[in-house]
Parts: sequence; C-alpha cells; structure tokens
Amino acid sequence: MNINERLIEAAITSRTKAIVPVHYAGVSCEMDEILEIAGRHHLLVVEDAAQGVMSSWKGKALGTIGDLGCYSFHETKNYSMGEGGALIVNHPELIERAEILREKGTNRSRFLRGQVDKYTWVDVGSSYLPSELNAAYLYGQLEAAEEINADRLRSWKAYMDALRPLQDCGWIELPKVPPECRHNAHMFYVKVKDVEQRTRLIRFLKERGIGTAFHYVPLHSSPAGTVRGVFHGIDRYTTAESNRLLRLPMFYGLPENVPVMVSGLLKEFFASQTM
Repeated sequence: MNINERLIEAAITSRTKAIVPVHYAGVSCEMDEILEIAGRHHLLVVEDAAQGVMSSWKGKALGTIGDLGCYSFHETKNYSMGEGGALIVNHPELIERAEILREKGTNRSRFLRGQVDKYTWVDVGSSYLPSELNAAYLYGQLEAAEEINADRLRSWKAYMDALRPLQDCGWIELPKVPPECRHNAHMFYVKVKDVEQRTRLIRFLKERGIGTAFHYVPLHSSPAGTVRGVFHGIDRYTTAESNRLLRLPMFYGLPENVPVMVSGLLKEFFASQTM
C-alpha cells in the first residue's frame, strides 16, 4: 500500500521540491532508494510517519530517516492526545524556521532564549501548540509505549494466524510486511475482491455486531486533489486497491477472542458467496 519507488523519478519536474513517502499502516516505504533518488535530484525527503510511531526501517525509526519527519497523535493513532503531532527535524538550518512556524510566525523562541530584545512576526505560521493537558495525556501513553506496542502486535499476529487459511483459499489478501520493516500494528486490514464484495461484507459484519471501515479515498480523486493535484501515469492500483481494503477492529486491549471470532464470520461470509 506504499509509494512505488520505481515510479518516482519519472514524476519529478523542475517544480518538484520534495518527495513525501507515506508509511501506510506503520510499514516503511523503500527508504534507501527514495533517499538515493532525492539525492540525485537535490530534493528534500519529508516522511509522513503519522501512522509510524514505534515502527522502523532497517533499525532506523520512521520519521528520523529523511530530512523531516511528521508524527500524528490524533485520536485514531496508537498514541493519542486527541489532536496534535510532532515534527522531526534532521537539519539544524531548518530548526529555527520550524520554531517560527510553530510560534504563529514570530521569533518568540529566540526572544525567550535572549537572542533578540523583542519578538515580532517574521514569517507565516499558525497555532500548532498542544495544551499541557493534551501533552500530559500523551506522555502517560509514551511511558507505556512498549507495553502498548506489544499488545497491539499480539492482536495483529492473532488476526494474521486466524485469517491465513482464508488467504490460502484465495478469499482474501492479507497485509505484507517486508523483513527489513518493523511495524507497529497500527491497523489490520484485509483485501477482498472488489468494492461490491466489500460493501456486502461490511453489512454482513455490522449485522453481527462487528464494526469495520474502509480507509482513505485516493487523494487524486478527492475534491481537493482534483483541483490541486496531478496523478502522474496510469492509475493501475491506487483506486482498485483502495476499493478492496477493509479495516478490522484493532485497538489496545482488544479481547483475545476477537480475531478468531472475526475470522469465523469472514469464513461464514465467503462460504455463503460460493454457494
């Protein structure tokens, strides 16, 4: 579900400023090749590691590999403060501007360090600072980050073990995690035949008390994407794979019987489809 690094170079133009790899579901993109392409074209690499806290690529934490990295602590993430996130800056020359953007476009941070005698507006910016209450709520989870991560990974593995027979029968496709990636069990999804089958499966599970959801509408076909974006090349996979994907219940403290129960319901559904 990640960017195809072999197609990046053909999409680069004279206007390109950065490559933004999205580590979908906390599984890393092919960062070695992406960094090599960026180096050849003098581009920044900005990692979208919103779903990647506690994940890594060849032992390196996601978000710390490129020039900049972005984490999310939104309510849907593994570690949450309701809203908010973090920016990882790997180049000293970018730190001051990041501070200015965070400080509503002012040089207030320099003022607090005694580097200027007054502060004023020097750039664009906005109100990005979380409250101390939000930060405290998050901090408690970060103190237990390994415990939370281990719990989610147990649930993820239980799903994988329970659903593998359905993949062997050709009914579903399961997530793939390359050996060089350490993921964080941000989500567990299956892929079915097409959007029509997915719609029937969602309804089938809902009638039996299991809430499921599909995921993002492809950016290029969203209202903003049609105005501001360009899809380079042929849409062979993005829309089709998006239409097949279904997220199963996954959260910290997921009861141990849920993966087996959901697997049984999926088996029941697909058995009824073949009659």
